[in-house]
Amino acid sequence: MQYNFAEMNIQFFKKSKYTFLFLILFTLIALPAYYFLIKVDQKLPIYNPADVNPKLVDNSIRMFTKNHTVSDFELINQNGKKVTQEDYKGKIYVADFFFVTCKGICIPMSNNMLKLQEAFKDDDDIMFLSHTVTPELDSVPVLKAYTERKGIDDKKWNVTTGEKKHIYELARKSYFAVLDEGDGGVQDFIHTENFILIDKDKRIRGMYDGTKYENMQKIIDDILLLKEEYK
Repeated sequence: MQYNFAEMNIQFFKKSKYTFLFLILFTLIALPAYYFLIKVDQKLPIYNPADVNPKLVDNSIRMFTKNHTVSDFELINQNGKKVTQEDYKGKIYVADFFFVTCKGICIPMSNNMLKLQEAFKDDDDIMFLSHTVTPELDSVPVLKAYTERKGIDDKKWNVTTGEKKHIYELARKSYFAVLDEGDGGVQDFIHTENFILIDKDKRIRGMYDGTKYENMQKIIDDILLLKEEYK
């Protein structure tokens, strides 16, 4: 009986070895492929004018459904250096709008952006860009004193001033950061809590309330996910 039982086991193994081999190959090939497909599907949305609350989008571009990118810009940073798209070429960055004398939402916004700066302090792919909405008040020396007081890293974070109409047009037509309509004139004033995540191709990939500390982990996670997309 023992011999017959052993013989049966051997016969069973011979008949089943191809099944075992198939299962091994499936595990080695199919499962990693499935995992890869799941990872590929985990992508951040790409925001175009038609995808955003119409109140945030200038009327002239609300109908566009694809190919939106941040327009070319020319600003001056806290060191008096000209800042353009070239400084952000091949970078992922978070943009916002503020003013130095703001005693309200700008305080938590700057503190939260500092959290992001700390999280990516050693990552050269990640940068930050702040625009003053009161360029007539926030001169280069004012911005320099502000960045030194806050502990802003000049190599990662440009805090900028420039021509008011240009900054306000960027807010409304590039970053979709502002609810209020306006022309960037003397009486125009914008105040927005939005943080905007921009990818290496100048596209909007995320929009967040920058006053909320709990949103910073979401931004960190989204940046890490976006980095995977470029690997």
